[in-house]
Formats: sequence, C-alpha cells, structure tokens
Amino acid sequence: MNSRSAESRIELSPRLGSLLVRVTETPELEAALWKVLSEYIDLKTASIEERIEAFEKKWGMSFDEFAVRCEADTLGEDPYSYDVESDYWEWEAAETLLQHYKHLQP
Repeated sequence: MNSRSAESRIELSPRLGSLLVRVTETPELEAALWKVLSEYIDLKTASIEERIEAFEKKWGMSFDEFAVRCEADTLGEDPYSYDVESDYWEWEAAETLLQHYKHLQP
C-alpha cells in the first residue's frame, strides 16, 4: 500500500488535472495544486492589504486606534453613524481575514 493514507489523496478529473499542470507549467499534479493555492492566498492577502490601506488612509490611523477611538467617542464623528459603523465592521473583517490568510501561507 502507498505510504499516503487514502484520506490524504484527492481525485481530480483528468481534464482538471491537465488544466492545473498546463496553467502552472508544473509537471506534477500535487505541485501544481500547491502552486495554485499558494498563489491564490498571495492574491487574497494583497487584495485585503489594499483594502486595509484604504481604510488607514481614509481615517489616518490603524484599525486598533480606530477601534479605541470609536469606543472612547473621540473619533470626531458619531461612532454609531452608518458610515462609521459600516467602516468599522468591514475593516475589522478585513483585519481578521488577513490574519487568517497569513496563517495559511506556506
């Protein structure tokens, strides 16, 4: 029996396997899949970092400072307004998702 357990194997259609190998220009299917996943994580991370930078530029501070100032009501704007709250939730989600993707990076 193969040293890999049946649980660690995946099955792909020949068409999908061929596409992965051609797209990544990698001869081995597993290496091609790792390359696609790694590049996907890099792209997602870059996209999220851009979104976070846009919030930092808009508010002139990091999310941590923004959260503290919202809590202390020292933001200079109503922390319960739609614009502030929606930025807060979207920014917090982006920060959380960024940490998630960074932990997935090989």
